[in-house]
Amino acid sequence: MKASQFFISTLKEAPADAEVVSHQLMMRAGMIKKLGAGVYNYMPMGLRVIRKVEAIVREEMNRAGAVEMTMPVIQPAELWQETGRFEKMGPELLRIKDRHGRDFVVQPTSEEVVTDVMRQDIKSYKQLPKNLYQIQTKFRDERRPRFGLMRGREFIMKDAYSFDRDQAGAKASYQVMAAAYRRIFDRFGLSYRAVAADSGAIGGDLSEEFQVIAATGEDAIVYCPGSDYAANMEKAEALPPGARKPASQAMAKTPTPGKATCADVAELLGIPLNTTVKSLVLATDELDEAGKPVKSQVWLLLLRGDHEMNEVKVGKVPGLADFRFATLPEIEDHFGCKPGYLGPLNLKKPVKLVVDREAAALADWVCGANEVDFHMTGVNWGRDLPEPELVVDLRNVVAGDPSPDGKGALAIERGIEIGHVFYLGTKYSRAMNATFLGENGKPQFMEMGCYGIGITRLPAAAIEQNHDERGIIWPDAIAPFTVVLCPISPDRFPEVEAAANKLYGELLAAGVDVILDDRGERPGAMFADWELIGVPHRVTIGDRGLKDGQLEYQHRRDAASSKIDVATAFDFLKGKLAL
Repeated sequence: MKASQFFISTLKEAPADAEVVSHQLMMRAGMIKKLGAGVYNYMPMGLRVIRKVEAIVREEMNRAGAVEMTMPVIQPAELWQETGRFEKMGPELLRIKDRHGRDFVVQPTSEEVVTDVMRQDIKSYKQLPKNLYQIQTKFRDERRPRFGLMRGREFIMKDAYSFDRDQAGAKASYQVMAAAYRRIFDRFGLSYRAVAADSGAIGGDLSEEFQVIAATGEDAIVYCPGSDYAANMEKAEALPPGARKPASQAMAKTPTPGKATCADVAELLGIPLNTTVKSLVLATDELDEAGKPVKSQVWLLLLRGDHEMNEVKVGKVPGLADFRFATLPEIEDHFGCKPGYLGPLNLKKPVKLVVDREAAALADWVCGANEVDFHMTGVNWGRDLPEPELVVDLRNVVAGDPSPDGKGALAIERGIEIGHVFYLGTKYSRAMNATFLGENGKPQFMEMGCYGIGITRLPAAAIEQNHDERGIIWPDAIAPFTVVLCPISPDRFPEVEAAANKLYGELLAAGVDVILDDRGERPGAMFADWELIGVPHRVTIGDRGLKDGQLEYQHRRDAASSKIDVATAFDFLKGKLAL
């Protein structure tokens, strides 16, 4: 490709609404152009990156035995109504009607459609296993689309779906996909981490996220430097606490005027924050057939004052799957006090008590007295109130917590989720009656898994990890061009033009993705463009260097260029590109 024939459109400044580095640089480098909120044109330079991402994904999916198909972007609502997702999904699911008043959805994912395909064609266990995938446009109506391709409304995704005879087969398919994902992300040349993720209502341990490590990432990744343990914040847990120490203080009602937070109380009393206990009041509703609440249950959760509640873990407590935070009237009705001074003692009405493991291991702790401006100090389980019946892990881990495998302390870094592998079980096959005849001649539900990669999110994540003050630094595998040739004043120096064309031809013949900048730009502007765009390998051809039989080579990460011989330039580049 020659630059004069290509579409290159760079900006000196990023648009004001571009918040994160990847959004700023993709806009400045002319890779995307905003069409509407969360909707972008993929410009030629950006599309080349996307196509390279797709090619790697497609090669490794095919290698893993998956079979490509394409499912419609617009899908009939009937299928989504079978699984209940048409009603259950929030406004993120874009619902539309055709001219006949029939309901459709713009797909954010395709479990229903692919399950419908399989239930029509799969009749016998002999036809399984199967794995179907697509690389297709998706739409999620985000409330606040932001960060460019990181959280857009329209995006491209690779989604795959495995179908197996039984759970053992499904787990084997899951492992095949997990291995394929590692090959895919290894080929991208990014620093990433596979972390255990929450499996939702299905349960089990078969769910992993693939996170690109980046300081600007939205997700917290928990890992142990001394072992292979890694999980996202929703899933991560610490080693359970040791035995509780014996009580050493008498319980007392202590004045804490105006101190309504654990931190303020700890500071007033001169005690560590981790000896205080916070009270979180939740509620669950029993609904009638019309979906209106007819009865409510109030719950009290106790956590250490220095810990934060993990909503995913709380939602797994029996009875708390659909919890909400209690209203002020509900709190005052049960505790006789406003928030800030709540505790498990002296309640007006009974509540269901759930205690975090760390709070249950405390002795001589401090909590609210259910009276404004007072807290109870020296509280102990078994003496001042009954031992808690329901003790579970309710909290987010913090850096320094002991790893659950006992191999060191946990650390936390930021990441950007770019892939997820997930065992679904029979959630969709059961809802849609997708069965096959097993070896025993009886109908069985297909065991499923789903596997996603954010195709258009991945370039943005790569930029967040690979950039500097001059622009993008693409890994070779997904760069829009691998090599750029920059001749200096070829219109004035025929030998420069000839040398550039010769090397260009040799690289093209060797299958190198090379672009020759023949736009006639000044050197400073030309170099600035390619540093912004992020092409990893640059060769400069100038009149002075040619007189000495030399060219200049500079990798995008190099601080300065180095001299290479004209005669061996092609072989030098072959070595750099590992051809």
